[in-house]
Amino acid sequence: MWVFGYGSLIWKAGFNYDQRLVGFIKDYRRVFYQGRTVTLEPAEGEVCWGAAYKVSKKEDQEVALTYLEVREKQYDQKAYLDFFTEPTATSPAVSGIMVYIASPDKKLNRNYLGPASLEDIAKQIVHAEGPSGPNREYLFQLEKALLQIGCKDEHVMDLANEVRGILSQGELTAS
Repeated sequence: MWVFGYGSLIWKAGFNYDQRLVGFIKDYRRVFYQGRTVTLEPAEGEVCWGAAYKVSKKEDQEVALTYLEVREKQYDQKAYLDFFTEPTATSPAVSGIMVYIASPDKKLNRNYLGPASLEDIAKQIVHAEGPSGPNREYLFQLEKALLQIGCKDEHVMDLANEVRGILSQGELTAS
């Protein structure tokens, strides 16, 4: 079993795995549309970098799936995609890698917020907090984790810079 992480799974798997590969899936992009955490949306010609985890033992697979079903419960779809490790590769390193995706259907997915301006998304992130802590920490961790794997995701970096700008203005206003 292979699982692809494009959000917090990049830096915090939370389950036992045998192998971790850095790479990407094609024709998707990472967007902050799911309660102002990331999901994927189809985007022809784009790639989304992240980490793939191989889970071999049957008991590890069961534990990982149970854990992921709780952790990723707000993501209402699973896709099985091709995963690549080399930008020039014509054949995937892994076929059928499992990916959790939140659909844009608000009837099925009550946490889907959808597109907004960078400024509006940043303002929501500054004030949002979830079970895992402040939303901005998630954003900053994601930015750091992506840079560590050699990925400069402009959407994530622009958003992180916008949030830092809002936070620094808040500190100026408060003093």
